[in-house]
Amino acid sequence: MRILLISGIVFVHVPHDPQTSPFTGDNGFLDWIRVFLGDSLFRVGVPCLSAISGYLLFRRGLDAFDYGKTIRSKARTVLLPFLIWNLTFLLLVLVAQRSGIGFGYLPDTLNATPRDLATLATAIEAAPINIPLYFLRDLLLCILLSPLLAVLIKRFPLVTLSLFLIYVVFPVPNGIFLKKSILFGFSCGIYVSLHKVDVRALDAFAGRIGAMFLAAAVILATLLYWTGPDYPVWVDILRSLVALCGIIGSWAISLLLIRSSLGIRLSKLEGLSFWIFCAHYPLLILFWMVWNRAGDADFYPLFYFSAPILALVILTVTHSAARGLVPRLHAVLTGSRVGSKATQTPARTVSPPRGSADKDWQGPYPAKKEITR
Repeated sequence: MRILLISGIVFVHVPHDPQTSPFTGDNGFLDWIRVFLGDSLFRVGVPCLSAISGYLLFRRGLDAFDYGKTIRSKARTVLLPFLIWNLTFLLLVLVAQRSGIGFGYLPDTLNATPRDLATLATAIEAAPINIPLYFLRDLLLCILLSPLLAVLIKRFPLVTLSLFLIYVVFPVPNGIFLKKSILFGFSCGIYVSLHKVDVRALDAFAGRIGAMFLAAAVILATLLYWTGPDYPVWVDILRSLVALCGIIGSWAISLLLIRSSLGIRLSKLEGLSFWIFCAHYPLLILFWMVWNRAGDADFYPLFYFSAPILALVILTVTHSAARGLVPRLHAVLTGSRVGSKATQTPARTVSPPRGSADKDWQGPYPAKKEITR
């Protein structure tokens, strides 16, 4: 169900300017909805995706972990797509700005120093030109540190996770990471793998956990709306805690969704989630540039709710076209994810939908395969 987390991240990155900030309160409840979606509910995407990655890396245990093989594999499935998507966007921005287009929307690449240009290209010191790809940069850093993280979490799990929690939640310097929650989420995934935690034990409480998480997201959004955009420290701490709790909340909610016909269809969309993640930001910036030429700030909520949906539709169509027309390029751009058994997540058996006879229930996958998230 990573497709849902990544689709939510699209709402997080919808552009706006000070005039159309949700914290102006000009649009009342619609602005609160924007804060709820972009600053509260969908902020769980990054730590939750990190936890999935950490789990998958050590799902066969520490003894079976091959660091060299892992680095070679991730160079192909994470680093190469990161470079292709980011450098392509950087090249497009350079070409556009040479033509006088894009200034004010994106960093000034024409007058950037070599150091700044290198950072925009590779995210060495700050976010890349394709901002959401900072996640891949920090994920690669976690993978490089994974043997050390695994040993610490295997031997001193509570101390290690407690220190990482303090690092993430409290206002301490980021250090080598751009987004601190990625380290904590990744480490939680390692913990689940190495200590054989049966996360499916939460399934019996999925409804209550999901409701509690959504209630927490509503309360957080209200506090953010009242105090933003310059949140007090205690609100910022609460914001980080809710995002981390979203790891458990998302797992619980996904159980409820995977039992639906929509969830079953979404669970088959291998490769699309990575495609959306890498390509959505340039598309949103393009929409924002067009909107500022033709739109009106008074109707910004229309842009906010329509731009992500239009982006998702376009990216779904282009993903399908690329998979059919240029399958080898598509495989590279999605990290060779389509059809890869290595990307399977923790298996869980799903009950038949209500109204279906058990004997007729085939599930979203062929017989003898357990349903996976």
